[in-house]
Amino acid sequence: MEPASALGPIDAQMTWQGKVFSADALLEGLEQIKKEVQATGILNKAYIPILQGLSPGELQEAENGLNFAKELVTRWLATYKFKNWRVHSSTGKPVTEEDKTARANEIASILCDHQRWRTHGRSIKLDDLNEMRLRVNDYSNEPELADAIRRYHVLLQMTYASNIYKVFETPESQIYRGMGPIVPTPQLIQQANTATLEVPCGTCKAMIKIQANLGGLQPLQKGYLPFPHDNKLRCPKCGAETDLTPFRPQIEAQTKKRIV
Repeated sequence: MEPASALGPIDAQMTWQGKVFSADALLEGLEQIKKEVQATGILNKAYIPILQGLSPGELQEAENGLNFAKELVTRWLATYKFKNWRVHSSTGKPVTEEDKTARANEIASILCDHQRWRTHGRSIKLDDLNEMRLRVNDYSNEPELADAIRRYHVLLQMTYASNIYKVFETPESQIYRGMGPIVPTPQLIQQANTATLEVPCGTCKAMIKIQANLGGLQPLQKGYLPFPHDNKLRCPKCGAETDLTPFRPQIEAQTKKRIV
């Protein structure tokens, strides 16, 4: 790592009622409700719908997720991070397997401590790991290595933060294979000489009603916009542009008529 590098906390996530959130946050929230009830002797009615929607199985799933995450981190640290740790630097005594497991469990407990890190998106920096007494190689102290890693990181970002999904490289050439965006087939309501559809604006998400005239001009229905000749639809609400180019051949293939 270098000072700009970051790890994330070990924060088990779970899905409940279509939302993804921290298992630890769920258990912590329930514990706060419990303490409030114990202190006042009253259950706030606002909590009732939340508690009714939770089952014992879901609470156990949250517990299991936290324990499993901690077990994985403990095992990986002991097996890989401490693989070549043979002597205690402070005492000079040999390091046992029990020492590795105990130390790994200590670090895993810190990384899994939701009270400390607060959020799943928290960046754990080099100083945080040094504070845990973890030995980390700071590659910024080696200029050539640092330059190579940073250049490679930029290349990866340029390559994979796009629609490119495979790269073939030789010393003389580089070939990319990419995939364009998947365009859903619009749901058409077809009449004799028109087809209507709704397209969401990519910016404000407003649903825009469009009328495609098939084979000849037709009166425009109330509340509808004509299918644009240049395939560039402009949202009447926010002005953002949506490219309908992929929709034209789909509509014409389904209706077997040309849009005019």
